[in-house]
Formats: sequence, structure tokens, C-alpha cells
Amino acid sequence: MWKRNDHQPKIKTRDGPQVGQFKESGSALEPAVPHPLELPELQSFVVFEDISHHIKEAGAQMVKKVNAIFQLDITKDGKTILQRTIDLKNGSGDMYPGSARLPADTIFTIPEPVFMELVLGKINPHKAFLAGKFKVSGKVLLGQKLEKVFKDWAKC
Repeated sequence: MWKRNDHQPKIKTRDGPQVGQFKESGSALEPAVPHPLELPELQSFVVFEDISHHIKEAGAQMVKKVNAIFQLDITKDGKTILQRTIDLKNGSGDMYPGSARLPADTIFTIPEPVFMELVLGKINPHKAFLAGKFKVSGKVLLGQKLEKVFKDWAKC
């Protein structure tokens, strides 16, 4: 049998937090460098904020036309980085962060660059879906109604 004599881990003096790597905030330590993906830096975050204002203004009319709940999972490198729900089924419409409070009719999983191209009208949603650029679960045909919501928003 083989026997290892050097199984002790080697620890370097630089393994561990460096001076100034953490800043004190109350009782917990936080990284001194901000998280690389801060939400306001995402283009889709700004778009969602703008669409939210549009829904607050014209939500009641949209609820009559759309009558659906959409959950949008924006991804980067295969991980969900932003999640929004557009509720155009209840009350005067609403958009809020996180997963749907009531069961979503349609859930979209879209990489951020593809989402931006869809919202800005640079690519055809049907062709992008058929090309596998994003995933849809639930009632797929309701995606056409969401496309109309984005087009109405773009006109404003």
C-alpha cells in the first residue's frame, strides 16, 4: 500500500483576510468592496422600474386587456440575478420584486442581454423563443400579451 507522510496542509501567511478587506458595520463585518452585481447597475433593473411606473399609471386598463400574472426571472451565467412579477390580473395591476404571490400564469427565464433586446424591440420574441434564447413555462401563448405590454411601455 501507498503511504503519505506529507498530509499536513500547508498554510501561507497571506491566506486569510487582508488589512482593509472588511469594514465594520454595526456588529457584523461586511466586505469593503461592493458586490460586483449591484441591482441599479443592471440595465434590466432600470427598465423594470420604468415599467412599474407605467403599470401604476395605466394598470387598470392593462388588467382588462391582459388578465394574467407573469413572473420574469432574469439570469446571468445561468443564475437568477433579478426576479420580478407583473400582476395584470388583480386589482389595478402591480409589479413587485420576487416570485409571484399567487400562482403565475407564465414564467419566463431570460438572460439579461436577451431581455434587454426583447424589451427594446431589437429581436423578435417568437424567433428568440424558438431559437432557445429563453425559456417559458406555463401558458406560453400569454407571452404575446406581455409583448404588447412592453410595446405600450416603449411608446411612452
